Amino acid sequence: MKKALFIIGLCLGITAGMEAQHCYHLVWADEFTSDGIPSAENWSYDTGDHGWGNNELQNYTCSPVNSYVENGVLKIRALKKEGRWSSARLVSKNKRDFLYGRVEVMARLPEGRGTWPAIWMLSTGWEYGGWPESGEIDIMEHVGYDPLTVHGTVHTAAYNHIAGTQVGNSINVPAAFSDFNLYAIEWDSTGIDFFVNDEKYFRFANDGKHNFESWPFNKPFHLILNIAIGGNWGGREGIDDNLNEALMEIDYVRVYSTSNAPAITGPAKVKPGSAAVFSLPVQQGDAVEWSFPEGVRRKVRSDGGESIRVKWGKQSGTVNAVVTGSCGKIDALPLPVAIDK
Repeated sequence: MKKALFIIGLCLGITAGMEAQHCYHLVWADEFTSDGIPSAENWSYDTGDHGWGNNELQNYTCSPVNSYVENGVLKIRALKKEGRWSSARLVSKNKRDFLYGRVEVMARLPEGRGTWPAIWMLSTGWEYGGWPESGEIDIMEHVGYDPLTVHGTVHTAAYNHIAGTQVGNSINVPAAFSDFNLYAIEWDSTGIDFFVNDEKYFRFANDGKHNFESWPFNKPFHLILNIAIGGNWGGREGIDDNLNEALMEIDYVRVYSTSNAPAITGPAKVKPGSAAVFSLPVQQGDAVEWSFPEGVRRKVRSDGGESIRVKWGKQSGTVNAVVTGSCGKIDALPLPVAIDK
């Protein structure tokens, strides 16, 4: 049920509280088009069963039993076996890190008292110290005992649940289990806006004090997708004795920017005369102009995502591309390619 990439294929007026207009262009997406394990280019795993600071019950694994792609959808599966829970926690750290922009995740949430799914972000470099000093952005949290409610929250040194000062808001999502819904933030130097299905329900504004205690969100962050079981919040009203499995489904993850360039993906080394495929994240209607080193021959061009298949020549060189779309012309990040001898 993929939604077309033209969702943000235009200049968007900034939502209330922002002062200008943003013209977002797509810089990265995972559409989960290949069945099997999630892409290692995009995702790693946090693993372990130590409670994760919240007295959670699950053991996070990298097993395909707990996370896998099937029919264009990423599935994160919490499973109880012989009285013990396993689950998965996927992270994009040091693979896909972002500073500002729009982050979208189309997801269907698990059902059951005791579940605690989350779509969230943490600081990649921890420049201001450990949690909560370097910040946390909870794009979506849900606890199974409160089935109709989704929460958006931030945590900082000044605002966090340990001190009882955290700030956030909630929104009613009656079809959270039955339908895919769009969970998103728009984030710039002035604040972070939280959306469900493009309805804004919370804004966390930068107070302008220029201190990390209230605004640590000026450093790159990465994405986390997980299902926790039990814990201080998810297990507040116990866990359903009949609950043996919980499934969160992710249709896609997309990240847009007003300033960062899209990145070309493809092999960093090729053998002379071999075929290679290079790709760019683009929105529907965008045009891509590729340029390659001398001796590279184009073989197939795909209109869908934008990918191009070539036969490499005898020399190393750089792959370049220019994307032309609603935001004008954008130079992609060049990709150096070396000869693999």
